[in-house]
Amino acid sequence: MQTKKHKTALILVDIQNDFCPGGSLAVPEGDAIVSIANALQAKFDLVIATQDWHPENHMSFASTHAGHQVGDIIDADGIQQVLWPSHCIQGTQGAKFHPQLDVSRIHKIIHKGTDRYIDSYSAFFDNAHLRSTGLADYLREQGVKEIYLLGLATDYCVKYSCLDAIHLGFQVNLIRDACRGIELQSGDIANALAELQVAGVKIITSKEVVANSACHE
Repeated sequence: MQTKKHKTALILVDIQNDFCPGGSLAVPEGDAIVSIANALQAKFDLVIATQDWHPENHMSFASTHAGHQVGDIIDADGIQQVLWPSHCIQGTQGAKFHPQLDVSRIHKIIHKGTDRYIDSYSAFFDNAHLRSTGLADYLREQGVKEIYLLGLATDYCVKYSCLDAIHLGFQVNLIRDACRGIELQSGDIANALAELQVAGVKIITSKEVVANSACHE
């Protein structure tokens, strides 16, 4: 009798207009990952997408801090906070998924960054780990033990989502060619990938996902 394999989930991190070329916080080549994301979705039992979903006066926006500008780092209740351009404001065009992203296979959407007073890079928690998004509970309810992540941006929301997933006990795979980073400082992307590997994240490519899927068909 064939042993039933455990469920796997693909998490699409913040593939939104504001993070793509032309957006207010555009990640270089952010739209280049859309076709890969679309091609991979059918390989997984579950597909989850996250959306930054900020109120218009969110504390991570430089515009909400008089005398500060984009790129400044402030102390927010003991947490270092980078100040960003206003982005992914709830209900706006910028917060919508990239128009070429296939949303027909998405089982669940996780909104994050909804609290005005704290940012939320991770798909699982806010930056102070005070409040869960509910994603971990959902994955466990669905019987998922192994997750694959791709999206924007490698050195922020993807990185912190991976780290939280590891701490929560999931097997975590990062699909490197389906991510793009911001690189505020030179080396940020490389440093993020190195940190993730040390933490136990497996760094793979989309070709490996396809090859592995073919072996199980």
